[in-house]
Amino acid sequence: MILLTPDEMGAADRLAAESGIDSYGLMVKAGYAVAASALKHFATVRRAIVLAGPGNNGGDGYVVARALAESGMDVAIHALGDPDKLKGDARTARFECPIEPQSLEAYLPQAGDLVIDALFGAGLARPLSGAVTALIEAIGRKGVPVLAVDLPSGLSGATGAPLGAAFHATRTVTFMAPKPGHYLLPGRDLCGVLEVADIGIPMRIVRAAQGGKLSVNSPALWRAALPHSAAGAHKFSRGHLGVFSGPAGKTGAARLSAMAGIRCGAGLVTLAVPASAEAEVAAHQTAIMQRRLDEADDLRDWLADRRLSAFVIGPGFGADARAREFVQALAERPTVIDADGISAFAEAPDELFVTLGRFAPHCVLTPHQGEFSRLFPDIAADDDCGKVEKARAASARAHAVVLYKGADTVIAAPDGRAAINANAPPWLATAGSGDVLAGIIGGLLAQGMEAFEAACAGAFLHGEAGSRAGEGLTAEDLPGHLPPLSAFS
Repeated sequence: MILLTPDEMGAADRLAAESGIDSYGLMVKAGYAVAASALKHFATVRRAIVLAGPGNNGGDGYVVARALAESGMDVAIHALGDPDKLKGDARTARFECPIEPQSLEAYLPQAGDLVIDALFGAGLARPLSGAVTALIEAIGRKGVPVLAVDLPSGLSGATGAPLGAAFHATRTVTFMAPKPGHYLLPGRDLCGVLEVADIGIPMRIVRAAQGGKLSVNSPALWRAALPHSAAGAHKFSRGHLGVFSGPAGKTGAARLSAMAGIRCGAGLVTLAVPASAEAEVAAHQTAIMQRRLDEADDLRDWLADRRLSAFVIGPGFGADARAREFVQALAERPTVIDADGISAFAEAPDELFVTLGRFAPHCVLTPHQGEFSRLFPDIAADDDCGKVEKARAASARAHAVVLYKGADTVIAAPDGRAAINANAPPWLATAGSGDVLAGIIGGLLAQGMEAFEAACAGAFLHGEAGSRAGEGLTAEDLPGHLPPLSAFS
């Protein structure tokens, strides 16, 4: 499912009009789609209250009001501003609606109401007025359900962040394509159940308007890139993943990554361990191979084996000069740089970026918010940018795929492609979960997937494993619940 920013949706509307499509006809279809949702999902409400704004979102609201009145529902309209000053299609919708609007301030929320929020759509770029904010708070206190038109008013369609106050909708109906704000938090929660209504803009026009190559992460993005084993496959043809362990007492994170890598299909996985951890790791692993590796010279000797196809470094490794040296040696090969592998460069991020810039963008950085802030402090501090824009900027700077972790993980590539992952259950927020994710991505890289597709597939598979394991899971449970890759091919 592609996503359109508010600007891109505006471009789609303009292209549709330029192609000869009746813009008012699109407004009517949008309004009737919202009315259909209201009748289907809120059939027992006593009356519908349409809050109509001063633009085209308000025009949609007048169409909704007319359609619901035609169905026999008791409907009232409360308008923000002077409805007689509406222009274009919104003006037409206002005068074709037989219900006379009242002022916004005249509405007093009551039990049994359904509020149709048609005040502002996804293009809102400024905080709401005090009067609207007060009404949002009054509706929330009364517990009146809200059906949002396009996007809950007060929510940024680009970033998913409230611009001051915002409605908390029970359901949201948007048109043709979702916006980033429907999937980025806290917008995803504020939208409630999301419906996407096809109002008749041809998909060729929607795609023509999409400049940013942004999607919801789904198998459609990476299915064609999944590894397939031929009948004559052997362990080395399925890829050899190397995972670097920390010292004794700190091997658990790397062991989780290694197990995830082999569970998602890598033919061999080797844990590279310092001497102090050899006995500890050997006591815990059976299918995972083990190699003693202490210093960078040992690593360079190991890298002479070209059958090693990908690496994971960072989980439990230690954020020190040795980590920086190892990452620099690994950068010429597909590598997941996670946790300590990222934090080791907190004082010298340009050192990492210069190193990665020497090679094709085949490495994946997997920072959580704190690690992202340490590696990209200026990008993280830019309050005008949402998570997608931050991930894209970071990816371009690092010359690597950036998987910006969180409940609304964003994956971005240096070429501008980006995806928002939305299938992760909340119980994935547990210690070690990120180490498993790093191992999944590493296992996919080892099998030959390109970095962006491997990161997207890894995030999705991680979410699926969390859903299968269920509430109360621990990180150790996740590798055993990974779905087979064949389920998506």
